[in-house]
Amino acid sequence: MNQTLLEPEPQAVDMETADRTSAVLEDRIPPHLQLSRRTAGTVLALGLIYFWFCLKPLWHTDLWGHLSYGRYLWTHGTLPTTEPLMPLARGVPFVDAPWLSQLIGYGVEKVLGIAGLQGLTALIITATAGLFYHRLFTLTRSTVFAWLGLCTMLWIDWANLSVARPQLAGVLLFVIVLHRLTSRSPRTSDFWLVPLCLLAWANLHGSFVVGLGMIACFVTGRWLDLCYRTGTLRSCLHDTQARRWLIWLQWSAVATLVNPWGIGLYAEVLAVGANPNLQALTEWHPLNIRAPHGTIFLTCSVLLMVLYRFTPRRVRAWEPLLLIGLGVASLWSARFMVWWGPVAALLLAQHGHAVCRRWFPWRAEAAPSPTNGKWSVVAVGLIWIFLAYSPLGMRLLHHKNPDPAKALSSQTPLGIVAWLNEHPPQGQVFNPYEWGDYLQWAGPKDLQIFVNSHAHLIPTEVWSHYLAVVEQNSEWSEVLNRYGVNTLILDAEYRSNLIRRLKENPDWTLGYEDDRGAVFLRKQPI
Repeated sequence: MNQTLLEPEPQAVDMETADRTSAVLEDRIPPHLQLSRRTAGTVLALGLIYFWFCLKPLWHTDLWGHLSYGRYLWTHGTLPTTEPLMPLARGVPFVDAPWLSQLIGYGVEKVLGIAGLQGLTALIITATAGLFYHRLFTLTRSTVFAWLGLCTMLWIDWANLSVARPQLAGVLLFVIVLHRLTSRSPRTSDFWLVPLCLLAWANLHGSFVVGLGMIACFVTGRWLDLCYRTGTLRSCLHDTQARRWLIWLQWSAVATLVNPWGIGLYAEVLAVGANPNLQALTEWHPLNIRAPHGTIFLTCSVLLMVLYRFTPRRVRAWEPLLLIGLGVASLWSARFMVWWGPVAALLLAQHGHAVCRRWFPWRAEAAPSPTNGKWSVVAVGLIWIFLAYSPLGMRLLHHKNPDPAKALSSQTPLGIVAWLNEHPPQGQVFNPYEWGDYLQWAGPKDLQIFVNSHAHLIPTEVWSHYLAVVEQNSEWSEVLNRYGVNTLILDAEYRSNLIRRLKENPDWTLGYEDDRGAVFLRKQPI
């Protein structure tokens, strides 16, 4: 009987166990820091994008040229007025529009090396993808169409995003401005955020004029919408949204003048596209519909036309203005596709969702995703994993530098540069356009390269002589003699015929050769 009295009642034991279990399972994360399962899934997807671009080898062209100019700015502490790195372009007026990108890139490389460049590139692309996904989801409230739109944007711009260069900063700022222009709930901070973006853009890359053009399309489109609906021009003067965008445009135009060249930067940016030297470069050619990027452009254009035929949404005037304007620019030069891509992808997702909601309304809306502290922990854990195991994380945490053979593209002339550093050439050398930047960056000090990726700065006569050699015209040997070239650097991918001819030429001897290219030396130097 005493034993029975000492034993606790079963009900009391159950209540104590339940209280302890409740205390253990209590969500201790503050409500404002709790995330949803959808957000954790988004972090996972963006982390994969970051990790993919982190591991993607750095391209062998533009990046190294811009780092070389950044090194020059860092060393001399001033902006050059004439081309400083190509001997054959000495004296050519030089407006270094992406000077701030070059300084930042050189600073990152100086501190963190190749891993820093990989991480910076991946972070810019991931931030662009995250902002673009956020705008798509807020416009459609559909996870499926938000991800479809993001994947479409990455598909269209894949070739441009794969090359690390200052243009990536312009793409990020373009998406930020587009994000604010398409917001359904404008913020007071937009009055200084948008002009500040254009100010930074004007010093990071010369494509800032595209941002101003986009804001102008939104202003003009709003005016056209108001005139169509009201039948009077007076409504344009009293519309809050039109006035807001017009103020953004005015202040943004003023902000772009805050650069080392003032209004003269506009003339330089517009003059670059008209430079005749660029006609020999594929990325500046008119869009070829038969090429992969042309097929992508045509496919998305046809899909947009179909969706516009069936969409129940009201088509705003800025949409055709921006789509057609950037589309025509892309047809004129394939390089403009990088700006057409986000606009086309956003409208494909938005009108595609509207059509789907019209035909299948029960599938159009995303199910609610409740917040919970565990998803916050999962999201933070994922961010840590992706950062820690990326090349940037390994460099910061373990001081481990990536192997250049894996971190750089397969076309990078690593072996040739190593040989040149051991056998520095004297005088003028001849090099492929594609390798000029890396030779300038990693080659012997004061290497006198023939050309680099800044083709618009190369005198027309020098550029024509360069093409005469690489295209093996009848005068190619005389050109080399004229410029006193004693060292000839050639890539095996595009100049294998010239390499074969030089091996048979009695005036030249093979100094070095690997699977990527060769170095020839003149037997009797000039």
